Amino acid sequence: MSTAQPARTGVDEVTIAALQQALAAEHAAVWCYSLAVAFLGAEQRAAARTDTDAHRELRNQIANTLSSIGSQPVSAQPAYSPPEKVTDAASAARLLVVAETDALVAWRSVLERSSERALRKAALDALTSATVRCARWREVVGREPAVPQFPGAPEATP
Repeated sequence: MSTAQPARTGVDEVTIAALQQALAAEHAAVWCYSLAVAFLGAEQRAAARTDTDAHRELRNQIANTLSSIGSQPVSAQPAYSPPEKVTDAASAARLLVVAETDALVAWRSVLERSSERALRKAALDALTSATVRCARWREVVGREPAVPQFPGAPEATP
């Protein structure tokens, strides 16, 4: 008795790899927000919780999409290594800028690598939402411009 594999419905390996990277970025973002919320003030904590919910929803949608096309979704890591120690609200907000920037890169990659209309629309929607979240946290940390010139593209370092 053989088990049938779900049809991939024309989604190529490059697109699947980009979706897996987006899923990995969403896993990491959920983890980063879970850490950061402990250090943020009440107003920022409320925004962080809303953002966490958005990342959880995206994470679940990508995992379902990957499963539906016959690809095993990547798992979350047990922990992640922040680029700097998180000790206060300022370092927590900087961590969230990193998490959102990583999500921007991942979603831009899905957009650029997919030819499937539905996936491209979902990636554009996710890229747009991540840009808004990223801009909010960039404003909190005083990073200019608040909105990256080309969201998801590598930024020139000053």
